[in-house]
Amino acid sequence: MDAEAQHTERDRSSHPAGSEEISDTEGTEERSRFALVDRAAARLPGGRITLTVLFCLFFLLLLSRFVIQPFQIPSGSMEPGLRIGDRVLVNKLAYRFGAEPRRGDVVVFDGTGYFGDADYIKRVVGVGGDQVVCCDRQGRIEVNGRSVDESSFLFPGDKPSEVSFDVAVPDGTLFVLGDHRGDSSDSRDHLGSPGGGMIPVDDVIGRADWIAWPLGHWTRLERVDDYARVPAATGRSAPAASGPSTADGVHG
Repeated sequence: MDAEAQHTERDRSSHPAGSEEISDTEGTEERSRFALVDRAAARLPGGRITLTVLFCLFFLLLLSRFVIQPFQIPSGSMEPGLRIGDRVLVNKLAYRFGAEPRRGDVVVFDGTGYFGDADYIKRVVGVGGDQVVCCDRQGRIEVNGRSVDESSFLFPGDKPSEVSFDVAVPDGTLFVLGDHRGDSSDSRDHLGSPGGGMIPVDDVIGRADWIAWPLGHWTRLERVDDYARVPAATGRSAPAASGPSTADGVHG
């Protein structure tokens, strides 16, 4: 009986020792981490405040580089939705995991070698394989045989296009237009240039999802429903060439 009682006592006394050992280890690691922070802060003017600011700036840099980047609108080519001076937030992950730009998306792209040495913002009207025609009997743009009602976002008084065209969009490229058709240099202006005014999908920086500034103009940029109803392309198109051109840009 005494032997059993002593055995139980030994078992019970072994647990606190183990728990104390684990607690001491965790405490040492935690103190070590705080010590590293304290040493780093001690080397900086302003101490922990400066360290916190630097960490926040580093986080914002990573966010801007890989996730969301602000761009400023420099021209009226996307009015009335996007006005001069507006700042849009561009989702840089929108097309990075297998997804591709869709008709109706507002995208920012690098126009170097196609539109000019700058970044641009336009609306996607045609994707690879599409046949884009202007205009039908009612003066509307037609994509893959379906007329698109753009009246909800076109600049008041603008026609869908003053220039007639009938283009096949090569695979891996986009046909893009500004919403202010009377004040936008876009794919229509480069139909005869190398590349045919098409933008390679690989040069798309991201999708403009939000107007972030000014605060009174804060809104989400939604995809236009009429573009969602355009049927898929039935045929495939020829590959695009490349070459220089000029247009109005967006800078961020």
